[in-house]
Amino acid sequence: MTAIYERELKSYFYSFTGWLFIAVNLCFMGLYFQVYNIISGYPTISYVLQSVAFIFLLTAPILTMRTFSEERKNKTDQLLITAPVSVGGIVMGKFLALETVLLVPTAFMGILPLFLTRGGEVQFGISYAALLGFYLYGSLALSVGLFLSSLTESVVIAAVLSFGALFLGYIMAGISSLLTNLGTTAFTTVLARILSCFDMVGRFDTLATGYLEVEAVVYYLTAVALALFCTIQSIQKRRYRVVGGGIRLGAYSATGIILAIALTIAVNLGLNYVPEQYSSFDLTESKRFALMEETKTFLAGMTEDVTIYVLDEEDSVDTGLQKTLELMADRSGHVKVTYVSPTKNPNFYQNYTAENPTSGSLIVESAKRSKVVDSGELYVYEMNYSTYSYDVTGYDGEGQIVSAISYVTTEDVPVFYAVGGHGELALEDGFIKALEKENISYEQLMLYTVDEIPEDAQGLILNAPTSDFSKEDADKVIAYLEKGGNALIVSTLTEGEMTNFHNILAFYDVTDAGGTIIETDRNYYYQSPYYLAPMIEEADVTSSLKNQLVLAPFARGLLYDDTETENRYTPILTTSEGAFSRSEVSESTTFEKEEGDVDGPFAVALKVEKPAADGEISTVYAVGGESLFTSAADNWVSGNNIKLFAGMISTMADHESSTIVPVKSLTMSSLVFKAQTILITSLLCVIVIPLAVLVTGLVIWLRRRRK
Repeated sequence: MTAIYERELKSYFYSFTGWLFIAVNLCFMGLYFQVYNIISGYPTISYVLQSVAFIFLLTAPILTMRTFSEERKNKTDQLLITAPVSVGGIVMGKFLALETVLLVPTAFMGILPLFLTRGGEVQFGISYAALLGFYLYGSLALSVGLFLSSLTESVVIAAVLSFGALFLGYIMAGISSLLTNLGTTAFTTVLARILSCFDMVGRFDTLATGYLEVEAVVYYLTAVALALFCTIQSIQKRRYRVVGGGIRLGAYSATGIILAIALTIAVNLGLNYVPEQYSSFDLTESKRFALMEETKTFLAGMTEDVTIYVLDEEDSVDTGLQKTLELMADRSGHVKVTYVSPTKNPNFYQNYTAENPTSGSLIVESAKRSKVVDSGELYVYEMNYSTYSYDVTGYDGEGQIVSAISYVTTEDVPVFYAVGGHGELALEDGFIKALEKENISYEQLMLYTVDEIPEDAQGLILNAPTSDFSKEDADKVIAYLEKGGNALIVSTLTEGEMTNFHNILAFYDVTDAGGTIIETDRNYYYQSPYYLAPMIEEADVTSSLKNQLVLAPFARGLLYDDTETENRYTPILTTSEGAFSRSEVSESTTFEKEEGDVDGPFAVALKVEKPAADGEISTVYAVGGESLFTSAADNWVSGNNIKLFAGMISTMADHESSTIVPVKSLTMSSLVFKAQTILITSLLCVIVIPLAVLVTGLVIWLRRRRK
């Protein structure tokens, strides 16, 4: 085998074929590397490798078309098949020579992530998983070309057959998906699944996402082994015909190929029964394809059966969501995942909701109730102002599914009423979605329409009223709190008197300092002394905010005296000792303390627990300033304000929070290179290196021809 390997390898580099293969691959790699990594700043080479994979449709047939067909045409194959060398050794020698040629451009790409570190942080896990997939896909392309070359003595026919086979393998995912979407019979479904086995690129795409799946690696290895085995059988058949044993081996060859195909199928099908947690590895920095520890704990504690219906074809579901569902099903025997084709069952959703969910949505069902998770809620989108389009910046599928399972299995769903009718600030979508994720029902309540707060109220939300409550409205709220009710009370700056609203705070011996806080300690404000980044105190609702920041622009100070009261006060957000409150900030020209300013420190957010009737405890979270719970402030601190809001509501709801499963970021920091670096790499990767390879090959080939 060694002699065959050396002979073949020399033939590739003594002729122009091997050099052309390397140069073409390097040229396309360099071009896409320049576009994606150097100019666009992507911190992974996976995009480059996925973009250049199509080049194997052309280069693999050119490299493999002569391996056996030319030997047969020139009758030199008889020297090989009658030589004292095993056919397996002949085939492996030729294949390893092809692999060595493929290794050259692959190794070149393997060096590039190290170079990219000059521009910033590089995603090495995704890059090298993609590189492995690229090499395996290239190996399969070469093995298929090698096999087809052994079937004919025509070099042109071998090249055409190889191109046709690789092209079908390249588009097979689209063909099987089309059959699945259009077909409504069992035959088309089975046919689509059979054809998906010939999808040569899909597993590479999975690896290129940073999900190192053993099943994908084994698929390529077994497919390569099958192609090589078929090549051996093809050569073996000719070898026995030469020595007079063709009939006997013809039967053996067919049987051997059938057994090899059966073994290949069995190995790949067997891997489907291996749990995902043991057969896959998440190499992404955000661990998008792995379950978080909180999710694992939640699943381990499940006691009720839940079915998750995915309203989409299984082959069309996003890889990240599909892996999340598979891992959940593997972790818990109480979770069952079923894919429902919208084409075959267009009215399936009507059993659960009146509105038709978008494709890719989920319906989570238990014996108690069901919940629809729209596909748009599985991801976080942000406006890209350079393209004026929304980019996917986060994956929230895991958190949304855990929340939905919690909702459909819980006994009771707490209800919070948002009081209206006094110019209250409406909660924005992000905060409402946080409540939904907490499995908390959120409803509006006009106090003038009821005689008392509804009995099912787990709490009230008084969000920054701009006009005072009537005495009757305030009395209704206080009467509810006296019975052990809960509330989130947010004060705001207004021009009129807020006597009755402040009486609600006074029920807890809390007073509004009036005016707006000015922070003097640079450690506790952002850019402006009005934009507070207050101290986050130790409390149950701040456990997830350790070493984090929240932003409270134009906050109001809260004062309390805990020396002579039964109330229990827990500061949540506080200012420094040097903070003070100023009433007329619009007329202020200085940040220095003036006469009439109220000295701090202040509480910006405060938890108060007050003994109520029948041994109950009334819990209130008092917040100074409505800006704390707005998306404008929340965006500056990456969602920490929403975390605080959700934690407060969840604590009063007296149930376990489901927001412990956070959004997984899909954003990657861009690489930045100097203009000189961009120019040099463009010349080297796109022109100089590929041209140098071509010239070297051309010189060697011409010298060999002259001898």
